[in-house]
Amino acid sequence: MEKEHIGIIGLIAGACTTVAFIPQLTKIIRTRHARDISLYMFLIMTTGILLWLVYGILIRELPIILANAFSLALCAYIILAKLRYDRGK
Repeated sequence: MEKEHIGIIGLIAGACTTVAFIPQLTKIIRTRHARDISLYMFLIMTTGILLWLVYGILIRELPIILANAFSLALCAYIILAKLRYDRGK
């Protein structure tokens, strides 16, 4: 398989895993609560995504960099929303 095709597979995979966070984020924003969200799970996930981003930067792989940069932003927003909306409990 050509390197270009492999890169396209990486971009599609990254898009799928990144977009997977959007329904959860949308629900949190719409309902203004995140009681059912595990803070620890998202902290661990965000740490892993950050490390994948660093890895992607070090090996200069655009699919890894793009997917993890966007995923990091989405996960960080979910964590902030969790802290904000659960503060009033």
